[in-house]
Amino acid sequence: MINHQCSKIQLDGLEFRRSGKVRDLYSINDELLMIASDRISCFDVVLPTPIPKKGEILTKLSVFWFEFTKDIIENHLITDNIEKFPSELFKYKNELDGRSMLVKKANPIPFECVVRGYLSGSAWKEYQEKQTVCGMKMPKGLKESVKLPYPIFTPATKEDEGHDINVSQEYVEKALGKELVKQLKDTSLDLYKKASDYAESKGIIIADTKFEFGTISKGTTLILIDEVLTPDSSRFWPKDRYVPGKAQPSFDKQYVRDYLETLEWNKTYPGPDLPEEIVQKTSDKYLQVYNIITGRS
Repeated sequence: MINHQCSKIQLDGLEFRRSGKVRDLYSINDELLMIASDRISCFDVVLPTPIPKKGEILTKLSVFWFEFTKDIIENHLITDNIEKFPSELFKYKNELDGRSMLVKKANPIPFECVVRGYLSGSAWKEYQEKQTVCGMKMPKGLKESVKLPYPIFTPATKEDEGHDINVSQEYVEKALGKELVKQLKDTSLDLYKKASDYAESKGIIIADTKFEFGTISKGTTLILIDEVLTPDSSRFWPKDRYVPGKAQPSFDKQYVRDYLETLEWNKTYPGPDLPEEIVQKTSDKYLQVYNIITGRS
């Protein structure tokens, strides 16, 4: 049985590995089956209301970006074509098609690699208090949503439950070593540069995004894993409506965050139900940015 709502997805007879906030993983032979549900997580809490088509959009957009960025770094995607999946998955064809990927097994790097090109979100809040972003001193007098002098690398811890925590590059270097962190930083900045230049040509500003990496071949090869450059992992702003000095309209889950900020909710589990209007508009935003970036319907 498969449920794409807010419970964990169950595939009878397959080895369950783990569930994240949005995705469920199963082992199949020497590979992994990654399934994107319609769950939505805000402030690191999975909300009880699903967003229709969300899992399909995240999968298809990730596949697009994996192909677009493979000249920079290898990624974990094997195929999203259900016809090329192992035969034991064919009985789930109708449920898996469009929202699942067969991927390489990798050892995940235990940090998220965040790149920020604009001052927004938690970075803006920290800047207002301390004139820093993730501990880095920034110029005086910056406004909300302003483009930074150059994109910055701001890593964070990776938490399946609870809040991810922004940390300094030095903190990550102590855990992983300077050489690996330099590779993570340089690769993340290269990915952001290529993707943001392309997106801007389509009328989309990528204000910030997060990448996740893992290692294969006995830990010697770094690859890009998980999702990449989706409305769940990035802030997408319409370029023609960009006005620095305030919060921006967006094509991502910021719309849901903004709604939640109007509620008397302490941002801990359980999250509140979303009204139908918020659900439908969020689904529309996800679909719209997919169409703009990929040129596909």
